Amino acid sequence: MALTHLLDTSVLSRLMREPSGTTAGRLADVGDEAVCTSIVVASELRYGAARRGSDRLRQAVERILDAIPVLALDAPADHHYAAIRAHLERDGTPVEPNDLLIVAHARALGLILVTENAAELARVPELVVENWAEPTEHA
Repeated sequence: MALTHLLDTSVLSRLMREPSGTTAGRLADVGDEAVCTSIVVASELRYGAARRGSDRLRQAVERILDAIPVLALDAPADHHYAAIRAHLERDGTPVEPNDLLIVAHARALGLILVTENAAELARVPELVVENWAEPTEHA
């Protein structure tokens, strides 16, 4: 099965906090082999664990990152970054720098971005966004 979904920091954090919650259920629906994350997300998670100085959190981060592919940020993500940033700044609706890299990564690869920040990131043209923390209609 091919990769279809890129999980962002908020989603992986929720999976660590709630391993049996709604987000985990949605992950089970799409299948482990369909999900990945970005090196930007891995960096944010590892930074969060280092900042807190928690060995338990660091181990949880490593477990979740060992369980899914962490994709390198390569071209043509830079082209997507430039186009997305220019578009959002023209509209007066910029997003955080790391979020911008994550959305550019997902869009460049044609992946669905799974985030709890769907309302803000749905403004990115040609990006499909899902929020797995919200219950689905069939749930």
